[in-house]
Amino acid sequence: MSKPLSRPVSTDLDDATLPESRLPSRNFARARKVLLFILAVTVAVPLGCLAGYGYYTYKQRYNNAVEASERMSRVAQEQALKVMDLNTELVSRVDELLADQTDEQIVRDQADIHRRLEKIAGGFPQVAAISAFGTSGQLLVSSRFYPVPAVNIQTRDDFINARHYQPEAYVSLPMQASVSKVSVFNVAQARRAADGQFHGVISVALRRDYFSSFYQKLVDEDSANFIGLYRRDGSLLTSFPNNAPGLDALESNMLANAFSRNEFVGQLETSTFSDGQKRFIAYRRVDGYGLYVAVGFPVAELYSVWLHHFILICALAGLPCIGIWLLIGFSLKQLSTEENSWMQWRTEAGRRLDAEEAARHLQRASALGNLVASVAHDVNNYLVIVKSNMAMARSKGYRETTTEMASIERATRAVESLVRTLMGSARKQPVKLTQVNPAHLLPKMQQVVQATVGDSVATSIDVAPEIWTIRTDVAELELAIVNLALNARDAMHRAGKFSVRAQNVEVASHSVGVPAGDYVMISASDNGEGMSAAVAMQAFEPLFTTKTGSAHPGLGLSQVMAVCEASGGTAKITSEPGVGTTVRLYFPRSSVRDIAAVSEIADSSPVAGSQQVLLIEDNHEVAASLSAVLEMMGHAVTHYPSADDALPALQSGQAFKLVLSDVQMPGDMNGIDLAEWVKQHRPEQPLVLMTGYADELERAKHMGVPIFAKPFDAEDLEALLGA
Repeated sequence: MSKPLSRPVSTDLDDATLPESRLPSRNFARARKVLLFILAVTVAVPLGCLAGYGYYTYKQRYNNAVEASERMSRVAQEQALKVMDLNTELVSRVDELLADQTDEQIVRDQADIHRRLEKIAGGFPQVAAISAFGTSGQLLVSSRFYPVPAVNIQTRDDFINARHYQPEAYVSLPMQASVSKVSVFNVAQARRAADGQFHGVISVALRRDYFSSFYQKLVDEDSANFIGLYRRDGSLLTSFPNNAPGLDALESNMLANAFSRNEFVGQLETSTFSDGQKRFIAYRRVDGYGLYVAVGFPVAELYSVWLHHFILICALAGLPCIGIWLLIGFSLKQLSTEENSWMQWRTEAGRRLDAEEAARHLQRASALGNLVASVAHDVNNYLVIVKSNMAMARSKGYRETTTEMASIERATRAVESLVRTLMGSARKQPVKLTQVNPAHLLPKMQQVVQATVGDSVATSIDVAPEIWTIRTDVAELELAIVNLALNARDAMHRAGKFSVRAQNVEVASHSVGVPAGDYVMISASDNGEGMSAAVAMQAFEPLFTTKTGSAHPGLGLSQVMAVCEASGGTAKITSEPGVGTTVRLYFPRSSVRDIAAVSEIADSSPVAGSQQVLLIEDNHEVAASLSAVLEMMGHAVTHYPSADDALPALQSGQAFKLVLSDVQMPGDMNGIDLAEWVKQHRPEQPLVLMTGYADELERAKHMGVPIFAKPFDAEDLEALLGA
């Protein structure tokens, strides 16, 4: 029998532990994508907002400028209309004053007429002078001068138009007064007699600076607007500032085309000015006088003002954005640095884990060597027993060899137990799950446990009243108790106490690693040296041991865990260095009535008159031994080395009292496949499987096929056949 693990066992680890071989990971690519996305958002959103804000504010400024131009054009129109209406009134009064007087009469009464004209013109700041010209264009009288200077205007356009073309008042181009040198434009109207005869021209000189001063008050200091008073032909009469459109011939033609539509109100937006700038102009007609008031602004200057404001807003908004971008850039740089450091750490950690794994591999190899040496040592000892007793039986002529045969049987059972331990630790040993009552089983092990731990250790086995039954392999459970006793003995060294207790428990959750439900807990406790948490984490691993020497392969606790898991339970360790260790075995409460494999076969109805057994086994020596035992029981045996060879006999309809088949065999079919075929095509044919491995046995259990675990006793086979 293999020696169990000597380490005292640790705490009842309910929480799952992470495997040390797995390195943590970080998704730097995802973090980088998130930062880049945030960077894109912090760039796109402010730019989009600024673009929208800029477009909105520009449109708002443009519309405000248009509205201001419209508003100022109405005010300028009203002012020009009042001035021209007043001018008409003045001309009418002068015309009445002069009546039908001839040029000579007017010259003769010049002094009196001058005083009266001076009085008429003196109350109006826009009037520079009121003058009367004779039929030949000679200045006759003026409100500004007495006596009048020698001035003749017969070649001026205002005199010519007043005499020959215009029945209404004619507005001249801007000019400089001949005597006062004041910048004016004249409103001239012909003076005619009742019979229509031309008697001369009455001219009112209007100051240009009067209009420009008024326009200056309308325009804001920071505004780029301009206001101008125009004739119908587009000629500029007066404006503020002085560079208003209309001074150039091309501009005059453009304005004349706009005015020619004779609209009362109009708008013009074009870049066909002499300086190439784009301007907006809102104009209004001074009704009845052939004059227009135009107000507008250069679009470029409006855009420049808006751009300066927008750049300031962008600068103010850009400062926090730049801070955010710098922070994100710094984070990206830090992320790259961290990623490089992380990769270096992972490389170093990987190398360390590789080194640790290599060390563990060497430790397992060493443990495996110890296991092989220990198993070889024990098998050699048992072979010595077998060979020596066989030699003694041979020397006696095989007579009176009861003692020798009994010794051989004991050695065989010892080898069988050793093999069961090895295969159980590797999860390859098929188990025989039967109904077990701990109240009947555990007390019977008192002497075995006491013998295992030694006389210096006090032992006790307690079973709670009305303990539930469990479903497990009796031999494996007994072996598990013995392994725990061996562990306790090695942990206590000299004296101590080892106790085994069985009780009913109810597990409410997966806290111990099993589904919630009713369980029987068998706990084995000692007051030995205990173990650390790190050692306890690996206690159930096969081949893991803290003991030295070839006699301790590290399979004891692995076998304990195997029998618990095979029964649907688990095992847990609670340990504290210097205090002791407790190992708790959890077995589910059995609620199913045990039906043994033998009774299943015994209750089945064999085919009448058939005493033949079909044996399917690929090992010829095993087949020969089983055939001899079956023939000794009085049964005829038909042997096939594989399921493929035996299948035709079953397909032909031949009946057998029992089909006894191995599981692992060469060929297309194994024993499980054959059992499935028999269940489907020959359900009345009794069949039993036998194996030394636990592989694929779940399929057989689902089909309800009985299974014998190799090696099995002849008595089991005899009970199976009812011999």
